[in-house]
Amino acid sequence: MVRMKDRDVDLTPPEEVASVAEKGLALRRKYKRGGTNVGVARARDLKGRKSLSPQTIKRMVNFFDRQEIHKQDRNFGNEDDPSPEYVGWLLWGGDPGREWAERKKAELFAPPARH
Repeated sequence: MVRMKDRDVDLTPPEEVASVAEKGLALRRKYKRGGTNVGVARARDLKGRKSLSPQTIKRMVNFFDRQEIHKQDRNFGNEDDPSPEYVGWLLWGGDPGREWAERKKAELFAPPARH
């Protein structure tokens, strides 16, 4: 839980995000491709449902913005022969991770509520 000026923000990844990261780790082990050391570390934190920092949330959003283009690649989403980019995407929590990080970033960096 991170205390912002006027609110608390829970930065614990939800189960669905943890599950996708775990799948990314499994595919990386099986096919020996995809992701970087940073992506593997992120997947381990997500899988373990460790509370993340606001800076990490920003990094997640930036990662997904940069990697969106690869969703068009051949074998992106193919579980039987996954592209390295697909494995990397999953390591960061996949689509659920992206949606969650974007929501959290909005919560964290939204202007304070007016009363």
